[in-house]
This record gives sequence, C-alpha cells and structure tokens, in this order.
Amino acid sequence: MKILAALLAPGLLVVLFSRVTYSYVVGLLLTVALIAASAYRGYTSSWLLIIADAFSLTAGFWYSKRMIERSRAAKSA
Repeated sequence: MKILAALLAPGLLVVLFSRVTYSYVVGLLLTVALIAASAYRGYTSSWLLIIADAFSLTAGFWYSKRMIERSRAAKSA
C-alpha cells in the first residue's frame, strides 16, 4: 500500500501545487518539502519508497510543465 501511495501521491501533489501557484517549479519545491518532512518524521522506511517517490515527482513535474506551457500557449493564441 505504501508503494502505491508513493507512486501516486507525489506526482498528484506536484500537479495540484502547480495548478494553484501557476508555476511548476514552485509546485515541485513544495512537494519536495513535504516529502522531506515526511522522511524526516520516519514515514519513508526503505529505498524502494524513495525511488518510487522520485519517479512520481519526475512524472508529476513533466506533466505539470506540459500542462502550464499548454495553458500559456492557449492564452497567447
């Protein structure tokens, strides 16, 4: 169950924060801060979870960047 959450939650958080702040970099930084805080509290117990978090962050960042760029292109057209 933790692996599934690690694969979905960080990516969705990046997208959510990017949507709210209109900046994919800020969305990524806020999500990384949340992941770091949870790791500090001891919720990340294995390397597999860290790798799953990193993969999800990367996918969420890619999608957020794509989404923001499309939005900006549609507004300028």
